[in-house]
Amino acid sequence: MTQDDTLMTTLTVREAVYYSAQLQLPDSMTKSEKLDRADTAIREMGLQGCVNTRIGGWNVKGLSGGQKRRVSICIEILTRPRLLFLDEPTSGLDSATSYHVMSRIIKLAQQDRRTVVASIHQPSGEVFELFHNLCLLSAGKLVYFGPASTANEVSLRIFLCI
Repeated sequence: MTQDDTLMTTLTVREAVYYSAQLQLPDSMTKSEKLDRADTAIREMGLQGCVNTRIGGWNVKGLSGGQKRRVSICIEILTRPRLLFLDEPTSGLDSATSYHVMSRIIKLAQQDRRTVVASIHQPSGEVFELFHNLCLLSAGKLVYFGPASTANEVSLRIFLCI
């Protein structure tokens, strides 16, 4: 998933996800199966309450930034990828919305045993605690890879050494 949401502003959440399901899912699936998969993804991302809301944009009122981000993620998870790359899934979101988005992603990863790789700059403490493993880079070089729970100690040592 890219950092910027590229959604058609005139579609509702349901329409955007349904159309994506029709286009992305294999022809071997029936229309009914594709719609079921779309409904499941909508539920998994907690979008049931806004399925009939237009996505909206700069000139048309619609979804909040967090809801738009969840629609983008919803479209990405339709195919049930075993590996999900997310570029700045919390960019532009407040800390509460960031936590909500990331907790949904973590729940999906655990439920389906899928790997999620996300680039996140300056996550809040609450979001940081959701991470299992952490890869820290400095100037393009690996400085730490391991359990996120021990990263604070390591980050402090790295900070003091640099």
